[in-house]
Amino acid sequence: MTTKELKQRSIQYRKKILKYIVGANAGHTGGSLSCTDILNVLYNDVLNVSPENFTSNDRDRYVQSKGHCVEALFVVLADKGFFPESDLETLCKYQSHYIGHPTKKVKGVEQNTGALGHGLPICTGMAIAAKMDAKDYKVFTLMGDGELPEGSNWEAALSAAHYKLDNLCAIVDKNSLQITAATTDVMNTDPLDEKWKAFGWAVKEVNGNDIDELRAAFAALPFEKDKPSVIIAHTTKGKGVSFMENELKWHHGVPNKEQYEQAQQELDAAMQTITNN
Repeated sequence: MTTKELKQRSIQYRKKILKYIVGANAGHTGGSLSCTDILNVLYNDVLNVSPENFTSNDRDRYVQSKGHCVEALFVVLADKGFFPESDLETLCKYQSHYIGHPTKKVKGVEQNTGALGHGLPICTGMAIAAKMDAKDYKVFTLMGDGELPEGSNWEAALSAAHYKLDNLCAIVDKNSLQITAATTDVMNTDPLDEKWKAFGWAVKEVNGNDIDELRAAFAALPFEKDKPSVIIAHTTKGKGVSFMENELKWHHGVPNKEQYEQAQQELDAAMQTITNN
């Protein structure tokens, strides 16, 4: 896809994320909107994974460690053909597999996640397995900045550097807000770049809502030979909807009818601007 097409796809994804969150009357709205561009670029420009090769040992692996923002992942997986989009009308409904966190009962999901701090350890194991099996597949995980205080992340970071896993890439969705407050107030993990470097990782910082910057970062992988890579993606929580951006209450807020209509109008206007340029 061209950059313009990817930008258009991000807006389409955001519109659908809001649609299905409203339909479910539940969801993690702000974080799903902040990571939309990251998932868009991964699935449409980076990952060697599809419904056709998902059972192949040679496929790339993606694990969403910030599992609570599953709405963004579900929308992207549906768009890639892993399941009919109409399935998402059952989101958070009784007996639906489309629940509030990723589950392997949904096609295209590599691992159950939700308890924070699990994605990086899982992916470290996957990347070690690739090295042991002499496989070329790459392993990616998306983490929230609010989950970084979990000690399991840093045990995995040490292990990944020790085993020289340059086939592993972690992306930190650094939107700077979590469920109760700013991340710096709950448990400050800054400066993130220096911490990751101290643990033996190669680091790049990007605007995580900028398609061009994301594409350039992923194209440069691995950043250094024999080192795992981490992309610190500075994003805006609630990206794309003016009254949601950088507002803590939209961590898992659900728009009412008027708010939903306003959000859709803003996204339609953004789409028109991109289309005309």
